[in-house]
Amino acid sequence: MEKVSFHLSNELSKKIEARLSLWQKQNIPSRLWNCDPAIWKENPAEQKELADRLGWLNKPYKMLDKYDELNQFADGIKNNYTNILLLGMGGSSLAPEVFSKTFGSKPGYPKLEIVDNTHPLNVKRIAEIYDLSKTLFIVASKSGGTIETMSFFYFFYNEVSKFNLNPGEQFVALTDPNTWLENFATEKKFRKIFTTPGDVGGRYSALTYFGMLPAALMGIDVERFLINAKEIADECQSYVEAQKNPGFALGAALGELYENGQDKITFFVSSSFSSFPQWAEQLVAESTGKDGKGILPICDEEISPVDFYKDDRVYIFIKLISDDNLNLDRFASDLIAAQKPVLVFELDDVYQLAKEFYRWEIATALSSVVLKIHPFDQPDVQFAKILAGESLKAYKANGKLPETPAAITEGAISLIDNKSQFAKTDSIKSALNKFLAQTDEHDYVSLMSFTEYGSEVNNALQTLRNKIAAKYALATTIGFGPRFLHSTGQLHKGGKNNGLFIQITNEIKNDVVVPQQGYSFGVLITAQAQGDFNALANKNRRVISLHITGDLVEAINSISL
Repeated sequence: MEKVSFHLSNELSKKIEARLSLWQKQNIPSRLWNCDPAIWKENPAEQKELADRLGWLNKPYKMLDKYDELNQFADGIKNNYTNILLLGMGGSSLAPEVFSKTFGSKPGYPKLEIVDNTHPLNVKRIAEIYDLSKTLFIVASKSGGTIETMSFFYFFYNEVSKFNLNPGEQFVALTDPNTWLENFATEKKFRKIFTTPGDVGGRYSALTYFGMLPAALMGIDVERFLINAKEIADECQSYVEAQKNPGFALGAALGELYENGQDKITFFVSSSFSSFPQWAEQLVAESTGKDGKGILPICDEEISPVDFYKDDRVYIFIKLISDDNLNLDRFASDLIAAQKPVLVFELDDVYQLAKEFYRWEIATALSSVVLKIHPFDQPDVQFAKILAGESLKAYKANGKLPETPAAITEGAISLIDNKSQFAKTDSIKSALNKFLAQTDEHDYVSLMSFTEYGSEVNNALQTLRNKIAAKYALATTIGFGPRFLHSTGQLHKGGKNNGLFIQITNEIKNDVVVPQQGYSFGVLITAQAQGDFNALANKNRRVISLHITGDLVEAINSISL
């Protein structure tokens, strides 16, 4: 049985109790399950999308009816394929990644890898290390037209066509009804099309086919997982009082903490759940980061002394009891003793993670009631896509992307800014320090890397992150593009203007063409970086870009402050 404990001041506890009492008086539990959009917005123009995005509420029940179908499909796959490559982005890929890293594949079932980095080095690596003749590809896109997903598809379909006369038999589609991808998959004779519910947004889709199909293909006990999800869904039903509803309790806590100035939720999790915060990061950031508001999730920060942390934090601990949690327990005790707001979720079974998926979905939607925002749209994600599309259009017309002049060049690093705030005589070090000196006490710094992904690159970024945190005592985040564009990217541009953004790009070598599309993966990721930089600048965010021409890891490690 999972154990949940909130360690909050008496004042905050009373505010949360008052919020829950208000929600009960307003009949919010019943209205939520009746899909009443007026819970969030009174404006009729905004209500249709709200009402059409609540299908995730009943998915633990409905997906249990799909268990036999998923099991039978998985049984038919495991004897023919040793690998599964999931081509997806954001909500289509983050839950499967949690399943892969938390459970792994059961013996005799295929290994799953997520393909969501468009850097050509990553695409080449995957194409070279996997036996593509023994690989099943899941093309996952709710909209049916996500450019990254479809670019991956064009590339791998072309590769499979070199040895398979019927390449479609190695592909499965996950998409909403009547999308372009659904029609295309039919035309290309995909092995199977899983039609996903149109009333569930991508970041709320963990308990739909988007999460459950990859889980089943890895041999995870999907029935057991969904039963756990159903248990907490029962506890969150319309007839349960708000004060006794676990999803409402967390939602009220996050909302009231935000109102109290604690707008940064920092995750500390035991080793079994290392990837869960990245899923929660998208859910919370993309849902709440708009209208100049937003709750910032912080993942993978190293533990620091308690006095390092400002009063703008909430501390989330998610632990599997059987893990070695000694350091986490000591740190949580220190925070509680210092009267910091600490929320602890203790699970005694890894399958109880299903409850956390559902709890955080309910909580995020309900915290948005407190923030008075629309939790199911993502307007600034689309804005960045449009600007990236303009760069891509320019490339197709002129054979080259728009050029951005470098403000400062030093060795292998060029620094570009949007306000010409640095002198040409500045070094990279002095320019970075000038940039970071703009910070206020409750700002945060985000490292956004449009580069290849790998442990060495990630470790170098973590080292740079630690340097920034040590010198400026600020909250920090790391995101790899284009993944974070579908996650924290919304909050960066639509939330509070309290972020400082350091974009990192690198020179594209050995590019990989996207077949028959008129661009390459190198062009795509560069256009996306340009689009994000321009979107941040357009929103008057503080942003610089570091472009690296030499060894990526060496250059990042050489950055000093």
